[in-house]
Amino acid sequence: MTLDIFPVVVGIAGGSGSGKTTVVHQILERVGWDRIAYLPHDAYYKDAAHLPPAERAHLNFDHPNSLDNAFMIEHIKALLRGEAVDVPLYDFTTHTRRPETRRVLPCPIILVEGILVFVDEALRDLMDIKIFVETDADIRFIRRLLRDIHERGRTVDSVVEQYQTSVRPMHLRFVEPSKRHADILIPEGGYNEVALEMVIGRIESLLAAHAALT
Repeated sequence: MTLDIFPVVVGIAGGSGSGKTTVVHQILERVGWDRIAYLPHDAYYKDAAHLPPAERAHLNFDHPNSLDNAFMIEHIKALLRGEAVDVPLYDFTTHTRRPETRRVLPCPIILVEGILVFVDEALRDLMDIKIFVETDADIRFIRRLLRDIHERGRTVDSVVEQYQTSVRPMHLRFVEPSKRHADILIPEGGYNEVALEMVIGRIESLLAAHAALT
């Protein structure tokens, strides 16, 4: 990648509960939300409104087919052309897309984040920098358990069942192998201050290089 080619697409992947979203929020808070176009992969889950609620709860949300990668790729390409996009908002309690959207303006840095963003080759090929967040499986499970109970209205039994039937096997099948595509590995996610400083420093240097060109 040459520094005179902007926007720069940064991809951040890692297992569910690895801390990748914490890494993203640290970057956005310290660099500035208005300086980065942020696209979470979670926003591009396929709408399951056509299915009965009982069936939605048993969908495999950790398989690549659950995500509308073509839609996300379309949005990344639009941002690369300097066009604003309307990112969908996904309701994890009903497994449906909300009627409202979130407007994202073009920026020199496009930040793409999700557990499966390195799995799709067409999506991966749009990224200039790829970061994978590594965290032990037991820590990831505890974080997911607490998040799904408190933020998504789930029961302990349903979280455990989903982890055993889809989260863990899909992690081993898709997420973990995608790590080989990463340029940078961050152990322990947002708790790794040294790695965070390096990543944030890199992004700030890219923004400074862009400012010098404009």
